[in-house]
Amino acid sequence: MNPSSSTPGCFSGIFSRLHRRVQREQPPPSESNDNIAPSSSKIPFLNTNAALQRPVEFSSPCCDFSYRCELQGTDAPPSYSVALEAQDGTASTDVSVVHTIEHTLDSVNLKLRMLSLDIHAHPEIMFEEKYAHDLLTDFLIGQGFQVTKHYLGLSTAWRAEFSFGKGGRVVGINSEMDALPGIGHACGHNLIAVAGVGIALALKAALLEHRIPGKVVLLGTPAEEAKGGKVKLLDRGGYQDMDICLMCHPAPGDPLSASIGPTIAMQPIEVEFFGHSAHAGAAPWEGTNALDAAFLAYSSVSMLRQQMKPDHRVHGVINGHDWSPNVIPDYAKMRWLVRAPTVGEMTALVQRVQDCFRAAALATACSVEVSLDVPYYDLRQNQVLAQHFADVVGSRYCMRTISAGSTASTDFGNISYVLPVIHPAFAIPTVPHGGNHTPAFAKAAASQAAHEAMMLTSKGLALTGMRAITDPGFFAAIQAEHKARHK
Repeated sequence: MNPSSSTPGCFSGIFSRLHRRVQREQPPPSESNDNIAPSSSKIPFLNTNAALQRPVEFSSPCCDFSYRCELQGTDAPPSYSVALEAQDGTASTDVSVVHTIEHTLDSVNLKLRMLSLDIHAHPEIMFEEKYAHDLLTDFLIGQGFQVTKHYLGLSTAWRAEFSFGKGGRVVGINSEMDALPGIGHACGHNLIAVAGVGIALALKAALLEHRIPGKVVLLGTPAEEAKGGKVKLLDRGGYQDMDICLMCHPAPGDPLSASIGPTIAMQPIEVEFFGHSAHAGAAPWEGTNALDAAFLAYSSVSMLRQQMKPDHRVHGVINGHDWSPNVIPDYAKMRWLVRAPTVGEMTALVQRVQDCFRAAALATACSVEVSLDVPYYDLRQNQVLAQHFADVVGSRYCMRTISAGSTASTDFGNISYVLPVIHPAFAIPTVPHGGNHTPAFAKAAASQAAHEAMMLTSKGLALTGMRAITDPGFFAAIQAEHKARHK
């Protein structure tokens, strides 16, 4: 692995709102902790036209990147059992379809666990996910999917699809695979990879067994941690046939909990300062110090933070080559990440940060080159999909959901501007201060408890995806929410 590779993406700041408390709305949790088994042949679901009812008080203690939710008031929370009727007047999803999805995931549980541990034991950084590419594509070929390796010119991307009948809606799913330099799968992408596989297998089984027209498309998406693999696939048409897209992500948090909140936008920036070398002792006046320019830029950004909004972030590092204290450095490189809640706010902050770089070059008589990498947009969870996911996992699996946001960033945010998406972050157990992008989280991502949390989340997403295929009214509500937000 290349230790200098940038690692801007993913949930490196998962659920962090340091020393701040914000209120957001949340789908109400289940009235009972018992798994609800439907008494009829249909499953009731929450009314997705209703607003999220109860506010959540969210806090994040200092630096352990955990989250908790506190329901206000002392009354029992509302039940998840309000039915959403389809356009033909019947309830949404046949119980036999639900049982097929759940039974399929249960039946492949051990296989998914072995795949996850295999990927975890072979960490690969951005665009080097060759082992994971071959492992997952070979497995999916064996499961009856039509597989395209090295998809759309990306050597470690892939596409697996299955369709039944004519017409029907298309559910997309994403499997991330990349690890972090030096600390392996410290963001749990081994779990994301097999969650996508499990969801695809469950939907395939339901389409086939119940003869439901539709298509499942699973994309193996490289380079989420940096370089925006999903954005490259989006630009090349990889998402154009999807009606919705699903994925999930592990994070620290309370047992049996998940977040369906937004993430923020991010712009990676590379800055290079060019000077002129000289003997630092004999004739320093003959040199132009590129390292001085880098340090001045760093200090300028630090001073800029005083005027930055609390939910904005700028952070960076300095690199050089063959530096020696008795030689004036003629080259310095900086890598920065600029984050803000929305793309518009991020763009405005980027301009101010770039001014710091140009001013530092001017003050030190250096030249400067600034390169903007692929921007990550803020993640906009589709509220109809999110509400339904919260309903399902709450009623069937006793999983609590909150809608608190995160100062993390993901390239799936770019997909959310084009398609209705859902991207729940599910909690896995880890040690204090052992959140995403730490060695402790890498260890947690291989645990049995993390796998079990992933399996429950996968069931919830598979059931949500199936409803989008089978319920015209539900799908119309999904589309309407997406169009309203992206006017």
